[in-house]
Amino acid sequence: MILIKRSCSQLSHSAPSLPLNSLTQKDMNNQITKAYIWDMDETLILLKSLLNGSYAEAFAGLKDAQKGVEIGKMWEKHILQISDDFFFYEQIENCNKPFLEAMSKYDDGQDLSDYDFNQDGFSPPHDDLNKRKLAYRHRVIANKYKHGLHNILDQEMMDLWDALYKMTDEYTDGWLSSARALLEQCLAGNEDPTFCNTVAGGVVSSNATGSRHINVLVTSGSLIPSLVKCLLFRLDNLISYENVYSSWDVGKLQCFQWIKERFDSRNTHFCAIGDGWEECEAAQAMNWPFIKVDLRPNSSHRFPGLTFRTVGFYFSIVYGNPDSENDE
Repeated sequence: MILIKRSCSQLSHSAPSLPLNSLTQKDMNNQITKAYIWDMDETLILLKSLLNGSYAEAFAGLKDAQKGVEIGKMWEKHILQISDDFFFYEQIENCNKPFLEAMSKYDDGQDLSDYDFNQDGFSPPHDDLNKRKLAYRHRVIANKYKHGLHNILDQEMMDLWDALYKMTDEYTDGWLSSARALLEQCLAGNEDPTFCNTVAGGVVSSNATGSRHINVLVTSGSLIPSLVKCLLFRLDNLISYENVYSSWDVGKLQCFQWIKERFDSRNTHFCAIGDGWEECEAAQAMNWPFIKVDLRPNSSHRFPGLTFRTVGFYFSIVYGNPDSENDE
């Protein structure tokens, strides 16, 4: 993992209690929920492998490695700039939390429209006052995430971002766009993502299958740059902010345990998808199926390559296969 933290902080150790939807408890107990637990770097996006040249190396000279490095550096620059300028990262980088709701109990709901975040004397949150100030920042970050970058960036910056995204997708043979398309299909529970209704908490109910679906991100990067990466790589309407977890301080197994606690019912099925050993071991500890993403161009477990049908096959290995459209 390449980004981005300079020191650690104290953590909150309990998952937030978030409403999932307006269904009755009986409906929730009878309805299958599929939770897709995604890694970010070298899974949904490419960054580290561009910067260190390993993506180009996998193509045995067919890719311009220096171009990949330059693309990676441009992404790093934009991620840090936007994190600092619009998401308080320069102020709170030493206060990493595993999810944005970790400090919500300290938020008293104060109107922040005229609040001066540069003059409130914020310091590391070792007392309730500064925990409240951190919670205020998290609330603003969540609101900005929900409204998207087009409400933050000027047109010139939007054009640069759009051009960089297209350049990266072309260089990687459609890795970004195909990963995003699979996220859409998973969220819809169907290869046609139009057959779905959005519920609360980033959960989607599939009109085609009657099941519920949710994308969750567990990244080893620190939280704020990871949220910014979701925005920049166009994942924010597929992964809601409350479903983004940073395992930087606590590890992926702890995050997986929180996710299971949060969404667990006898009809909740989980599957982890990533490229690293840590999420593999965490998935094994949870008895979840795990899909190993592979950068090599001849692999089917990469982008483009990994399909909704294949993901459904991995679910069926552990949970059986009630959905005929997921047959392999």
